[in-house]
Amino acid sequence: MFLSTLLINCVLTALVVYVHYESLRVISNWLDSRPRHRKIHLMVAVLGALLAHTVEVWIYGVAIYGLANVPEMGGLTGLDSGGLVDCLYFSLSNYTSLGMGDIQPQGMIRFVAGFEALTGLVLITWTASFLFLEMQRIWKTPDLTES
Repeated sequence: MFLSTLLINCVLTALVVYVHYESLRVISNWLDSRPRHRKIHLMVAVLGALLAHTVEVWIYGVAIYGLANVPEMGGLTGLDSGGLVDCLYFSLSNYTSLGMGDIQPQGMIRFVAGFEALTGLVLITWTASFLFLEMQRIWKTPDLTES
């Protein structure tokens, strides 16, 4: 069961890293192809990054929902209904490392939750670096709205 969990973690991590990379690449290309309007560019960069993180939380949430329905994998305790919404809430709390503690993983799902928290931390940091670099670029060039 541990090897299955390790494989699941590798696939989920690779998938969300790919989604994140492609999302930031698309955002960056879009920003490069448009006239420079600082406020709009910054809003697009932030909202695009938040959308990417939302998709990544959904990927983990759906995976955890599926795994919670496999008895050998363990489950989640403290759920309101045990539905997808609970798993998405758990995933969001876990991905951001907020860890509310009202839902606890049991069994092998603990390892998926741990990898999600580690991956979320790395991807959130990547986003912060991306936004920092974009802000530097945006602020170094003249804004068309300021002329």
